[in-house]
Amino acid sequence: MRKILIIDDEEKLRNLLTRIISLEGFDVLQAGDCNTALRKLEQSNIDVVLCDVKLPDGNGVELAKKIKDKFPIPEIILLTAYGNIADGVQAIKNGAFDYITKGDDNNKIIPLLYRAIEKVDLTKRVVQLEKQLGEKHSFDKVIGNSKSIQKAIGLAHRVATTDTTVLLTGETGTGKEVFAQAIHQASLRSRQNFVAINCSAFSKELLESEMFGHKAGAFTGATKDQKGLFEEANNGSIFLDEIGEMSLELQAKLLRVLESGEFIRVGETKPTRVNVRIIAATHRDLQNEIDQGHFREDLFYRISTFQIPLPPLRERVGDIGPLAQYFIHVASVKTNKKIKVVSPLFYEALKHHRWKGNIRELKNVIERSVILCDTDLLVEHLPLELQKDDPVKTKNKTLSAFELASAEKLHIQKVLNYTDGNKTKTAELLGIALTTLYRKISEYGLDNG
Repeated sequence: MRKILIIDDEEKLRNLLTRIISLEGFDVLQAGDCNTALRKLEQSNIDVVLCDVKLPDGNGVELAKKIKDKFPIPEIILLTAYGNIADGVQAIKNGAFDYITKGDDNNKIIPLLYRAIEKVDLTKRVVQLEKQLGEKHSFDKVIGNSKSIQKAIGLAHRVATTDTTVLLTGETGTGKEVFAQAIHQASLRSRQNFVAINCSAFSKELLESEMFGHKAGAFTGATKDQKGLFEEANNGSIFLDEIGEMSLELQAKLLRVLESGEFIRVGETKPTRVNVRIIAATHRDLQNEIDQGHFREDLFYRISTFQIPLPPLRERVGDIGPLAQYFIHVASVKTNKKIKVVSPLFYEALKHHRWKGNIRELKNVIERSVILCDTDLLVEHLPLELQKDDPVKTKNKTLSAFELASAEKLHIQKVLNYTDGNKTKTAELLGIALTTLYRKISEYGLDNG
């Protein structure tokens, strides 16, 4: 059902417009000020906004720009008691669909709503086509040849064609949603919906309503029956990101879905049946959360039937280059830049960073660098924290025979020679992580292939 948001500080006018618009079969939400309106837009998929120009905590013309910047799909129709040309022109510049006068133009509202919805539908179709063209949700999208990421891909391939519940673990930004989408795409459910929800983005009450839906009158603002995401994902897959943030009460309801395929909408008494494959993800140590009483042990055993750990970027240093090349291409297309050459120093600096935000952080750093680049050569455009350590100076530094580092360099070189350059075996013999060995090789200039 189409959702219309009315923003006006006059309650009588809001109620009048709600009655008029509801008769056309629309689901109407109300807000009396800018802040409330923005919260409503975050909580619901609004199609059209009807907004007064004068509001208690702001101006509708300025609000239109804020809405369009944050929520590009909904169309905005501005209403004013005293129309003027300057406001009308600015409203259109700020992304408003139309600008009309209250009272005199009430008969125009319904036809205008339908025209706005036609534009919304067109926008949604374009977005969907762009998504389909730009993103093939397959394992081909997972970039990297390191053993750790290839192992994760292999596990995901094996479980994809089954209906087994999957738990993806790993630090924030390691690509868990990419894996979830790829698992769905490779499954027998690929022609059905893939629905994703971030469990940390909602309060307990809102998350329950989003997941399972609600009956009209179940709570304040629930004017219509609404399907939840589990119903939207029926016969398909649902991705529960950051499941470790879910409340214990909601965990119990999720456990019932896993055990019986049934749930109860908020405000209803009869259960609803669904056939959904659950893919969950978390950056938390759920065993530790169980010990602290924050996560149900029985739910953990149900969702962790098949676990796939995703490695942090610092443990796949060899994949940083290919990932960076891909993100440079994406950012270049997005910003209409033509990056023809990338300095080796640029890649070297990337390899020496710790990447606490993992792939997501790398993507953001690359996009920022491309935006700052004014030529076709990408070189010194990294954030300051990545420029603090000059990898070339470190690599070319001459070590004194009395320095401890000199002895370390010589010992690493001897072990490398002993293993014929096998870095995995060398790291095992030295008793250090493979990533540490790569960093030492780079620091000391021990390029043994």
